[in-house]
Amino acid sequence: MVIIYLFFGYQKWFQYEAQALIPYISHGPFIFWMYPVFGMRGATYFLGVAEWLFGTLLFLGFWNKRLGILGALGSCFTFVATVTIIPLMPDGWAASAGGFPAMTERVAFLMKDLVLFAVSFYLLKQDIVRVSTSGEDLQDSLIADKISAGASSSKVPERV
Repeated sequence: MVIIYLFFGYQKWFQYEAQALIPYISHGPFIFWMYPVFGMRGATYFLGVAEWLFGTLLFLGFWNKRLGILGALGSCFTFVATVTIIPLMPDGWAASAGGFPAMTERVAFLMKDLVLFAVSFYLLKQDIVRVSTSGEDLQDSLIADKISAGASSSKVPERV
């Protein structure tokens, strides 16, 4: 996932990618607002920075579970935003083949995002489990320290 975000984020800095994304951003129910707010190039820069941010957070999640959770949440949102474009994509279904389920290249390009969403969700689940497990371990050790401290303070000193 980190490498995918690295490469996808890199592409967003070039004009050819800004042009290629016009039909996707224009018809995305969660991202259509980006052109009026940022303009065409600004929208792709925003996406590139977001992709690099999520990739970095996923990478850092190897050492810091909470950062991994943030990266996985951002990744999940990214792929929800792109998958929801599929039913709204103009000319997404090949009329010459009878329409749905015969995809054109625009919809076929987005289908990979279903798998990437599943991977992102899996990473989110794993990081949440890691955080909750480490929290229980920490809590157990704090309780054990408290019990041992209480046991040692309740002892009556022996006289020799």
